[in-house]
Amino acid sequence: MNQLIKKLLVITFLISFALQLSAQKQDSLQPSDTLKIESRLKIGKIEPYWLTVTYDKTTHIIFPSKIRYVDMGSENLAAGKADEAENVLRIKAAVRNFEAETNFSVITEDGRFYNFDVLYSCCPTTLNYDVQKMLQTQEKEKVNNVLFEDLGGTQPSLTEAALKAIYTKNKKLIRHIGSYSFGIRFLLKGIYIYNGKYYFHTELKNGTSVPFPIDFMTFKIADKRTSKRTAIQENELVPLRTYLPLTDVKDNRTERNVFLLDQFTLADDKILVIEIFEKNGGRHQKLEVENMDLIHAKPVTDLKLIF
Repeated sequence: MNQLIKKLLVITFLISFALQLSAQKQDSLQPSDTLKIESRLKIGKIEPYWLTVTYDKTTHIIFPSKIRYVDMGSENLAAGKADEAENVLRIKAAVRNFEAETNFSVITEDGRFYNFDVLYSCCPTTLNYDVQKMLQTQEKEKVNNVLFEDLGGTQPSLTEAALKAIYTKNKKLIRHIGSYSFGIRFLLKGIYIYNGKYYFHTELKNGTSVPFPIDFMTFKIADKRTSKRTAIQENELVPLRTYLPLTDVKDNRTERNVFLLDQFTLADDKILVIEIFEKNGGRHQKLEVENMDLIHAKPVTDLKLIF
């Protein structure tokens, strides 16, 4: 009986020893596996920009597009979008004379991802940076495209290029949709389509000496038979992107804009009502769009986008 117990103990020891050797062998492989993974990731490395910040002064960075996301690498930094400016980031040191290098990242509405390394300086030589100017001086800046859920599979840079092309080329495709009252003219100049998205090009002209401050603008689907009386809305459509922020239209000035919406069509008894409202005023304007106007939208690709 004792011999049997001894044999069982020997077998148990051998099994335990073998398992330990196997575990040690697997552990010894992990560093090399990690190195291989890191080397593969290095191919897609995003080179950071760098800048210095200080405690008593604020640094401003102007981006080519609206800022969608900001992440600070540590509590040594304090940052936020500048008031009334969607594409300007203000940043400064939250702690005096911090020693460790830190970083922050920014994603803009055109889908670009930016990474910055940051050091503390008592007196930075530069406080304000223009990213667009920097990109223009580099021959072929690699674009790090971030895909946004609301744009589906369309790259944000392509969406931005389409909005810009429509605004810049300023074509008048539609001549029958507009409103005019109180010296204000509101027009729908064109409807474009690309990758399941509509682009609405609008124009607002103020022919008076009284500025037209814009409060807000709406896109709503309404019953055709009630739209002229009460415009009972059954569905409000929220633009995914706006090329320019809604702004005041000064006296005797004209402002245009381009709005991006998800694709949709209308039933025979429905219309799309586009309304723009004056802040603290009553010179509101309204456009009515039929389904026939939507299905004759012009393909964005006809504009021959240039990047």
